[in-house]
Amino acid sequence: MRLQKFLAHAGVTSRRKAEELIAAGRVRVNRRIVRTLGTGVAAGDRVEVDGKQVEIPADFTYAVLHKPQKVMTTLRDPEGRRTVAEMIPKALGRLVPVGRLDYDTSGVLLLTDDGDLAHVLTHPRFGVEKTYRALVRGRLEAADMRAFLAGIRLEEGKTQPAKVRVVRSGAQYSEVDITIHEGRNRQVRRMFEATEHPVVALSRLKFGPISLGELPPGHVREATDREVSALRNIARNTQDDD
Repeated sequence: MRLQKFLAHAGVTSRRKAEELIAAGRVRVNRRIVRTLGTGVAAGDRVEVDGKQVEIPADFTYAVLHKPQKVMTTLRDPEGRRTVAEMIPKALGRLVPVGRLDYDTSGVLLLTDDGDLAHVLTHPRFGVEKTYRALVRGRLEAADMRAFLAGIRLEEGKTQPAKVRVVRSGAQYSEVDITIHEGRNRQVRRMFEATEHPVVALSRLKFGPISLGELPPGHVREATDREVSALRNIARNTQDDD
């Protein structure tokens, strides 16, 4: 197994970040600093990052959190705001969030110690499907629906087509489900702003095969066997060589 893949499997960081650690001389294999990307790691090799030994867990843990609003999708926050780390039961061990939800956005968030899978699920190349429910101002017209299907032009470029379903429509507010395959910063909010329907409230209902269901805000459940199998199928089908 390549060293950067080993570090990702061990839950240290993503493969891309692992490459940066290796290049910076922060990784040792059998007590020798390794700076060559693609270095192989075999069974029995001792791997250290910043002097601390890291190992691939025998079994990975996958959990689902209903992230409330006003919570950071990080394990610590320099400004002292609440983070998802406060909501992860200690019995589950050290889990990290897969991707991010905005501070003001609630909804389903996957937590795991499987760094390699986390890399696949968040890499833009693989376009994992995400569905949000948005409460927006105004009534969406046919022209708005066509705009989402064609792609919304944002500052950094046009978005990929998005599927939109109106759940409830009124003169002042509309409730809309939107499914995207990208992960740009505050993308859903910016897309609705571009169509002059600013978001009032936003919640993520689905992340790939993981659904929010009836999980209360702030609560965590372990992923089901079916969900884990579906997640692993995504990883297998991508055949990621990064």
